Amino acid sequence: MDSSNEGLLQSDPVAEVGEDAAATADLGGGMTDEDREELTNELAKVEDEIQTLSQVLAAKEKHVAELKKKLGLTPLHELKENLSKSWLDVQSSVAFKKTSETLAQASQKASSAFNNFGSAITKKFEDVRSVLEEGVSSRLRGLPFLPQPSPLKYY
Repeated sequence: MDSSNEGLLQSDPVAEVGEDAAATADLGGGMTDEDREELTNELAKVEDEIQTLSQVLAAKEKHVAELKKKLGLTPLHELKENLSKSWLDVQSSVAFKKTSETLAQASQKASSAFNNFGSAITKKFEDVRSVLEEGVSSRLRGLPFLPQPSPLKYY
């Protein structure tokens, strides 16, 4: 190879855009090897603490689950309690109270309307019945009476 190309081949690779560029970038900015080693040790220590805390948290969550099981607090029981509390919160809200009052008034008005409707229908049926009875009885008055069957005699 000639000397003009040697400088190009021996230069540092060009950093790519994206994760690879961030991984290969020198963010230390003149950091000494001693500082780098100290930071690396601290990083390892913090990662170990995180791992330990995760294990402690998992153990505590398992202990909580066991205590709840012993107390009979199943997920279904907790859901029921949450729903009951939420329902009480809804019932005590102003919007719920206003809606309940409005529905109660509407129910009373509808009940009254149905009662009035029922009374009107009953009256109409009674009117029709009386008209039919009058018509039938007036027609029967003009007919000769048929002999009544004699009662059965049992021996």
